Amino acid sequence: MMTTHSIEVSTVTPVHNEELCIEEFVRRTDAALSALQVPYEIIIVSDGSTDRTEALLRELAPRYPRLCVLMLSRNVGQCSAMYAGMQASRGRRIVVLDGDLQHAPESIGMLLRKMDEGYVLVSASRILRKESMMLKRIPSLIANFILRRVTGCEIRDMGGFKLIDGDIARSLRLRPGHHRLLPALVHMRGGATGEVFVESFARYAGHSHYGISRSFDVLFDILMLGFQSSFKARPLYLFGRIGVLLLTVDCIVMPWLLYEKFAHDVDLGTRPPFLVAIMFFLSALFFFAMGFVLELLSDANNAIGGIKPYIVRESIPTKPSSHL
Repeated sequence: MMTTHSIEVSTVTPVHNEELCIEEFVRRTDAALSALQVPYEIIIVSDGSTDRTEALLRELAPRYPRLCVLMLSRNVGQCSAMYAGMQASRGRRIVVLDGDLQHAPESIGMLLRKMDEGYVLVSASRILRKESMMLKRIPSLIANFILRRVTGCEIRDMGGFKLIDGDIARSLRLRPGHHRLLPALVHMRGGATGEVFVESFARYAGHSHYGISRSFDVLFDILMLGFQSSFKARPLYLFGRIGVLLLTVDCIVMPWLLYEKFAHDVDLGTRPPFLVAIMFFLSALFFFAMGFVLELLSDANNAIGGIKPYIVRESIPTKPSSHL
């Protein structure tokens, strides 16, 4: 059902211990959105900050009426904090950006104009990045290349600065790590994704909270997304094909072993090929059983969460709008 929104643009920014950046971030974001002359809100989610970030946000709130602050009880990670901000948002469109000013709020207007061309999500792909080559840029290039090949989504920069349709964003059930995969997730549901190129700036102050170890987390996220993309979120397709492959090998090896047993009286029990064939047969049964179990769990999860595997781009005739 289509809805109307009193807020045109919501910005969602998860922060953790950003006391050196937060005042300048709020000032620049408010100025950038005010210049667009549309109704807006600025949502900042403090992800269990332990420095003066939350105290500064309390001081800023009276000065910026459109500032909304969520303070989480503990540090739950960037994705969960972003998800909390999305669910609290009211905007027709949601901008996701970091609080360290590596993403320039002044570029929001460019993303909005690109979305007007008919996109559900617009990515601000970074150029002229200032981060470390070895720790950030090379791992990011590799991860984005693999994601494009695995999912078919051609966005060059999957993480970071994004503009997404508000209703679509609020319908996503994000799991830890999914903040890096938003374009791929929307693409897999059939949403049109586009990109603009923006300059990436150095942090306004402070230091990054992420290191090279995050690359391993990204790899696991890509593997999971690859399974979902390749087999259309049907676990049985993946595990069933593995089981069929193992049974095929078994059906080739076992007749040969049985022929040698009865034709040439060759003992079966101590031969490695026989043991391998038995192992393959048992493994095939395991993969079939695993596929069925995961299929049932996937169906139950989708039913409980009300997840729809599609996005309606247009409806004819247009349904009447309902007001919030």
